[in-house]
Amino acid sequence: MARAQFSAETSATGEFVRQPNRFTGRVTPHSTSPPGGGPDEQGRWPLEAGRYRLIWCRACPWAHRARIVRSLLGLEDVISLGTVDPIRDERGWRFALDPDGFDPVLGIGFLSEAYLATDPDYTGRITVPALIDTVTGQVVTNDYPQLTLDFSTEWRRFHAPDAPDLYPVELRPEMDALMAEIHRDVNNGVYRCGFATSQQAYDEAYRALFARLDALSERLAGQRYLMGEKITEADVRLFTTLVRFDVAYHGHFKCNRQKLTEMPVLWAYARDLFQTPGFGETVDFDHIKRHYYATHREINPSGIVPLGPDTSGWTTPHGRG
Repeated sequence: MARAQFSAETSATGEFVRQPNRFTGRVTPHSTSPPGGGPDEQGRWPLEAGRYRLIWCRACPWAHRARIVRSLLGLEDVISLGTVDPIRDERGWRFALDPDGFDPVLGIGFLSEAYLATDPDYTGRITVPALIDTVTGQVVTNDYPQLTLDFSTEWRRFHAPDAPDLYPVELRPEMDALMAEIHRDVNNGVYRCGFATSQQAYDEAYRALFARLDALSERLAGQRYLMGEKITEADVRLFTTLVRFDVAYHGHFKCNRQKLTEMPVLWAYARDLFQTPGFGETVDFDHIKRHYYATHREINPSGIVPLGPDTSGWTTPHGRG
């Protein structure tokens, strides 16, 4: 069996099993804590503009979701943004993009410092996105699926007047089911392909990935977005995987039945989103490629980052809507 990129997250049969999210606090207007206070007995932090800092990496699809949702909802002046370097070593994510290598608000050089300030015994992988409390320096949450839903629901009083409803109440049952399928087979599915250490684990993940992409293509052939004629959280979640598909997953993770550019409906859909304000300007193909190819040394021992593919097609007409 091949050597695992993350041995603690690899099963005995070679399947990648993603670690659970360690911090699951929530910022909500329902918190019983006073302004400036910590979490209440139910782990609910008080809702305050300017208090929390979202740490993301331009390369990471899970963090990219939070960056896009924050932008779409108009929360840029309410939740500050810190960016880590795309190159991660054994010490984890670092603030090498900032002057002197320290986040200017939190004053830390590595995201791991906030994790250990919150849980000194934490030994898992340090992940982004992470929402950090600037008062205590502690991690509120690294629970990426709940974080973006909370931006839509718990942070509503701070939304821009024209902010979209990314999680409509009447669509939630269908959306939740669809997003679960997308997560299992696509968002996490590409990782299950790339980090598999047995042929069987890879084969199963590969087949599930492309079967789901085919089903999504069929769904999107008759409507502009996943839930109809308006963008929702489901589209954000699918986009962050699609935009990385050809530059990383097709080659690096062996998701190579077809490139995104060879799947006409999904390619047009992805370009439609890319050209929507809040999406394309948050994409950094250089950071994406450098992260995947330079940090997964069990998969790409040379660390060589490919020069291609040509990404100019993302701004061509999409013909949708």
